[in-house]
Amino acid sequence: MEVNVLNVSGKQTGAKVQLPESIFGIEPNDHAIYLDVKQYLANQRQGTHKSKQRNEIAGSTRKLYKQKGTGGARAGGIKSPLFNGGGRVFGPQPRDYSFKLNKKLKSLARNSALSYKAKDNNILVLEDFNFDSIKTKNYIKLEADLNVTNDKTLLVVAGAENNNVYLSSRNLKKSKVISVEQLNTYDVLNAGKLLLTTGAVKTLEEALVK
Repeated sequence: MEVNVLNVSGKQTGAKVQLPESIFGIEPNDHAIYLDVKQYLANQRQGTHKSKQRNEIAGSTRKLYKQKGTGGARAGGIKSPLFNGGGRVFGPQPRDYSFKLNKKLKSLARNSALSYKAKDNNILVLEDFNFDSIKTKNYIKLEADLNVTNDKTLLVVAGAENNNVYLSSRNLKKSKVISVEQLNTYDVLNAGKLLLTTGAVKTLEEALVK
């Protein structure tokens, strides 16, 4: 797939870059995408939820009233789950939600997501750039020049560490700047437009083409 290279003003430079078919032109595997997104979201969960069982509640162990003759149900103590303030039955306990996926499956899922973006013409290639200073207005101007301000999210994938661009975009909800090493299926699918720098395309070819 051949894509025109743009400059920071959103105009064509006259150069073109070839996106490798083994990454951007495969037959997408929806089940692989599902598993990879499921793993990504599961890994975001802290798993620190906790409720107290009856043996962890602070309270008296005195029998509330006699066993028989009251006409009511038997009650052994105030910490019973049946009473307000008692322990919780089968409540949540701390756990690890993460699970393992094979590298080949994750690579297939990522390439499938990239292929969907290429199929829908939602990939832009920009020449390598950086900002002289950390200013959000510089990043907003970049989005306006590229005409992507109305999209769901703009995902910028930079080939090298681009700290000024990252810090300039950090407080914008609909923008995310990552490196090629951080590229994942969830972010690609969650983005309206995918912006790749020429350096990122080169790094992708080296890292992902098998």
